[in-house]
Amino acid sequence: MSTKKLTIQELARIREKTKAMTVLRDGAGRAKVTVHMGTCGIAAGARGIMDALLQEIESRAVQDVIVTTSGCAGLCNREPMVTVEIKDRPPVKYAQLTPEKMRRILAEHVLEGRVVAEYALAVGSETMY
Repeated sequence: MSTKKLTIQELARIREKTKAMTVLRDGAGRAKVTVHMGTCGIAAGARGIMDALLQEIESRAVQDVIVTTSGCAGLCNREPMVTVEIKDRPPVKYAQLTPEKMRRILAEHVLEGRVVAEYALAVGSETMY
């Protein structure tokens, strides 16, 4: 696993590539996939997860999936992680991903609506009181 540092320019390229490949209007996408790219996520391989996700979206010509990034999800030892959100369903957080696992999550969960249970860490939203 590579631990190459991510530069500001590389982050900007990822952002622009993501923008170019996703539907950005609210409610326009069938699903939203958030790649957790805090420092811990990047160190654990989130960059490869993002690359695999974007490549698979491009190769399948998917036009209605929103891809976004966030910082640390608070479970550094379970990185790299993504959260998949599909309308009218609880969000699913996937952990300890590889590019191959990400491709399967896209194919089965995002595109077909079937949660990939063996990779899922949690289903539902966290609530703060």
